[in-house]
Amino acid sequence: MTTSPSRRDILTSSIALAAGAALPSLGSVSSAMADSSSPTAAEIVAAIRDKKMTAVSAVRAALERAEQLKDLNAFIILNKDGALAAAGRVDAGEKTGALAGLPIVVKDNINTADMPTSGGTPALQNARPAKNAPSLQKLLDAGAIVIGKTNMHELAFGITSTNLSSFAGPVKNPYDKTRIPGGSSGGTSAAIAARIVACGLGSDTGGSTRVPAALTGTVGLRPSVGNGGAQRRYNDANMVVPISHTRDTVGPMGRTVVDVALLDSVITGTPMANAEPLRAKRLGIPAVLWSGLDRDVEAVAKAARGKLADAGVVLVDADIAGLFEQNGKVSFPVALHEPIDDIPAYLKASGIEGITLADIAGKIASPDVKGAFGAITADAFGAAYQDAITVQRSALQKIYEAYFHDNNLDGILFPTTVAPAPVIDLEKGSGEMSINGDKPVPTFDTMIRNTDPGSNAGIPGLSLYAGMTPGGLPVGLEIDGPVGGDAKLLALGLSIEGILGSAPPPKM
Repeated sequence: MTTSPSRRDILTSSIALAAGAALPSLGSVSSAMADSSSPTAAEIVAAIRDKKMTAVSAVRAALERAEQLKDLNAFIILNKDGALAAAGRVDAGEKTGALAGLPIVVKDNINTADMPTSGGTPALQNARPAKNAPSLQKLLDAGAIVIGKTNMHELAFGITSTNLSSFAGPVKNPYDKTRIPGGSSGGTSAAIAARIVACGLGSDTGGSTRVPAALTGTVGLRPSVGNGGAQRRYNDANMVVPISHTRDTVGPMGRTVVDVALLDSVITGTPMANAEPLRAKRLGIPAVLWSGLDRDVEAVAKAARGKLADAGVVLVDADIAGLFEQNGKVSFPVALHEPIDDIPAYLKASGIEGITLADIAGKIASPDVKGAFGAITADAFGAAYQDAITVQRSALQKIYEAYFHDNNLDGILFPTTVAPAPVIDLEKGSGEMSINGDKPVPTFDTMIRNTDPGSNAGIPGLSLYAGMTPGGLPVGLEIDGPVGGDAKLLALGLSIEGILGSAPPPKM
């Protein structure tokens, strides 16, 4: 589906959402949410503002659709009473703002004061943080309404969202319920792809907004992290169930790039990105990120690349030598050491008492996550951590800096994942998969191959829809930018989406 010029004017308008902008015919809200004309976040807010729908009707429709599609396991908890009450306050004029009345979802590792934050794990199932995470609070202050907390890979330690905790269960891909939606933000992506909501929040450590976006035909942003401090675009320190303070970040997710750009604008307090002409924009094409692809993914991604070339994009064939090797010196030593201090720090800052790291590790339900926590509690990477964080990560960042500078690039373009969504593994949570009929390979390592290096370097990345495989599975295309280049990345994403379109709705 491509976006018509009249709608694009709405989609790429400023955060003020230009009063009087034309809206699509919504009919009943619930039916609009379910088909290809389902409104964007900007259009929903404008319709509520212009009295063309009520906030209560928008929220009720989202809740009803969530109930209708509960077999997706997209939610850990629905916030029915709280969401409808908040919508009533919007309709009564008590709550205004740039997102007034907009139904959203929030991944269940992001702190919410009025609902538990479980991290998808038994030990935290009833944990009640003292306050909302700052990024979420900014959305709430702007009038957004949380209809529920979304399901996820247990403790965010995986990319399948096959959560084997009894209260969660495996999240299913709306395009094929036998397959994963990606993870760890799989519940958020599934809820968006299923047209329950237009947008919401996930989190990303090694690909957790971008992998599920790619596998469900949605859009996911990993904002800049850099070396922390002023380089970090979102600051939610100790307000998200952590893996790694160096790598973790909250990230907005949406059905379209404009949905993501709108949430990013509210969170950062900056003007919303506008699409820029693509002609003469320079995008790097590293062979290392285009190799070893599933045949269907390769065909879709190359076709999308061709459309961008036809639009005037300059595709720069330049490889990134030693990328995976250098990334391997950073990834596990950081991600499997920092939880030792970060999880206790989170529990303390969030006011969650009587639960320890040992309690969490001892009650993990998913075998793949239990295995990872075995390495964490044994501090298997403790000896390698200082070198990884002070020397090897810096070297990885310099590789990216040189690549952008030497090739005069606006971004790096590559398939977000090397394969479409694999089937759900109910035995291990994340086992093995085969590409093109070859020898089985580990699902986790394979599906984060292209997203993990940028995460470790702290650069921003945006995954958007590229097309569908012949079997009806979405394929994602990612653009990475330099640290601090988030606004430009979103502007490029808006333009690219104008060429490639957005995903058709799943047949459900």
